[in-house]
Amino acid sequence: MRVPSFRVEVGIDLVQVSRIAESIALFGDRFLKKIFTDAELAYASSSPSQTCERLAARFAAKEATKKALRLEGVGFRSIEVQRAPSGACDLVLHGHASPGALSVSLSHEGDYATAIVACLRPT
Repeated sequence: MRVPSFRVEVGIDLVQVSRIAESIALFGDRFLKKIFTDAELAYASSSPSQTCERLAARFAAKEATKKALRLEGVGFRSIEVQRAPSGACDLVLHGHASPGALSVSLSHEGDYATAIVACLRPT
């Protein structure tokens, strides 16, 4: 019996919260609708004092996903961060087959938000 082998692909990203706030101020809905899904926007805006932090963390997760999976030409809205009632987050790839098991961790503090994405892929 052949034992399956796997490799781990990892992506990480760091985003300045104030740059997301600037983009929102400059481009408004055009920026928001280009990057985030309706569900992500609804969650982020459910706590107005944390909207920019939540969006920055999701932007970082999208960038980290692109790095981990080596995705080129994939739109930001094709990568969605979904939050479970427990507070844990999952990634959903819309219009793309998942290349393996995905895991994401988000954090934000002060003017910075970060995300790390790991993907377990069969070789």
